[in-house]
Amino acid sequence: MTNTPTGADQVPAEHVIKAIPVRHYGRWVAAVVVVGLLVALIAAFANAKIDWSITGDYLFTSSMLQGAGNTLLISVCAMALGLLLGVVAAVMRLSHNPVTSTVAWGYIWLFRGTPVLVQLLIWWNLALIFPTMFGVSTNDLITPFMAALLGLGINEGAYMAEIVRAGIQSVDEGQTEAAHALGISRAKTMRRIVLPQAMRVIVPPSGNEFINMLKTSSLAYVVTYPELLTKAKDVYTGNLAVMELLFVACFWYLVLTTIFSVGQYYLERHYAKGSSRSLPPTPLQKIKKNLSFGRTR
Repeated sequence: MTNTPTGADQVPAEHVIKAIPVRHYGRWVAAVVVVGLLVALIAAFANAKIDWSITGDYLFTSSMLQGAGNTLLISVCAMALGLLLGVVAAVMRLSHNPVTSTVAWGYIWLFRGTPVLVQLLIWWNLALIFPTMFGVSTNDLITPFMAALLGLGINEGAYMAEIVRAGIQSVDEGQTEAAHALGISRAKTMRRIVLPQAMRVIVPPSGNEFINMLKTSSLAYVVTYPELLTKAKDVYTGNLAVMELLFVACFWYLVLTTIFSVGQYYLERHYAKGSSRSLPPTPLQKIKKNLSFGRTR
């Protein structure tokens, strides 16, 4: 019994299509240009009039470490206050009560519409219009930490209110209607059903806001709060190594933002479990993928 040749066997050899991988020359050109610019930038700073030994000497001094710790403290506290105010303001904004919704809108309008630096100065100089508060001298009540906390936290609350509101509105209204049909109260529906589902939308911009808060906390130097920039300023005022100490401050800002950026990524990955078929790659998986950058496909 003879074997019947298949359709592929019947095609002449000279007619068989040979697939040739596409060469991505543009990628290599772009990579060379970027690397060249990066090398030029590094060389410029290496040859600049900067005493890098001073930068290295002050990286881990107690003064700079204390400043980094104070920066982290005020950022976490201000973000916690902002998140609390944001959730309350978002719920008020979505309320059918015209009074509460208008008050929430006014709060967001006022604190988003004025610079945070101006707000910090207002809190710091509050004693000029209110010499005493609650029977206590305002100067004793509004310490540098309190002025920074109120200025940064209340301002952040206005931005968080819009983020939380967008997250709540992203949840299908049928969820709320079904909960009410089952006799679940509005407060419990919001706490147990709506907010957990809204977290997928709330977490990414909230993480970005916290990282921005870490950097914005440098404005607290105007109220003499001893954060990272203030500590660097105190040092370079004495030794006149301005740029060297500013680079020290930049180093610690980068360390803090990098740590929380990684944390934000894994938090987003956690809340993406119920919304995507496959989870986004981890940083290690991204690195492994980027190592195959030059391979043809």
